[in-house]
Amino acid sequence: MRDVARLAGVSHQTVSRVLNDHPNVRQETRLRVLEAMRALNYRRNLAARTLVTRRSRTLGIIGFETTLFGPASMLYGIEDAARRAGYFVSVATVPNLERQSVLDAIDRLCQQSVEGIIAIAPKPTVTNALLQVPSGLASVGVGGGVDDDAVPTVRIDNAAGARLATQHLLDLGHATVHHVAGPPDWPEAHERIEGWRRTLYAAGAIVPPVEPGAWTARSGYEQGRLLAADPSVTAIFCANDQIALGVLRALHEAGRRVPEQVSVVGFDDTPDSEYFLPPLTTVRQDFAELGRRSLAVLLHQIDQQHDATPPDHVVLAPELVARASAARPGRPRRRARPSQAD
Repeated sequence: MRDVARLAGVSHQTVSRVLNDHPNVRQETRLRVLEAMRALNYRRNLAARTLVTRRSRTLGIIGFETTLFGPASMLYGIEDAARRAGYFVSVATVPNLERQSVLDAIDRLCQQSVEGIIAIAPKPTVTNALLQVPSGLASVGVGGGVDDDAVPTVRIDNAAGARLATQHLLDLGHATVHHVAGPPDWPEAHERIEGWRRTLYAAGAIVPPVEPGAWTARSGYEQGRLLAADPSVTAIFCANDQIALGVLRALHEAGRRVPEQVSVVGFDDTPDSEYFLPPLTTVRQDFAELGRRSLAVLLHQIDQQHDATPPDHVVLAPELVARASAARPGRPRRRARPSQAD
């Protein structure tokens, strides 16, 4: 730091103020110090800084090995929010969501002196493991469908999203809506079933049977083949966009046109959903906001370690994104106008 100060022609206290983003530094001085840091390849000693401030400015994130859009987007949203807030991030991935795997990840992060832990928690085993976080260490569970009174949580309102999708199809004039569900051991899947079912009950519509599945296009395809064979099926709400992709394939193979004969709505609004054929109507989750809110809850805990207020439970509202895969039942296919050459 003294070498930087000497090259920049300032005191080492000024260098310290620049490093800590102190407002009482003129812009030209700040730029001169930063240039000197670059010229000398200066890097602050984080270990020494931690000893002095007792703050590591490092947060731990527990994720799991998956290619699923929802959990992967949650992880990215949390990482991005933490870095924007000036925190370093240490990610511990687990091979599965069993309690012991999560406990092992917590131990690894604690060895790195993290100030808090955010866990992608789609199953109760993860939030249960967070109860074992050492006393005084902040923690937040993100995702899932159940609030644990002892662990702060941030999640999307899955039931509200299912209501949006189902009500949209009912408002278009469909007599009822079939549902292709996610896996039975995920709270999100249960919440989406419950939101779909309650909406049909409220409308006085028939509630078709529902079978548990998986978050995959293959699962959607297999269940979609059964629905495609039933001519009474005119509307399908899928638990995620990947399932919807499989359903669209099954309907196409069966000669059932979308949306002329069957309307399809998904959940997530993946980046590819607007390029499905037809573009998919779906329920959008704001994963960037999920990351920001989970970080805010964690930092509040860190700053209020001696506050006896109960844990926060934040529930974010999803929104419907209407595209071309849902329409009124029996809507005729639009024919292209003949060209002048015809």
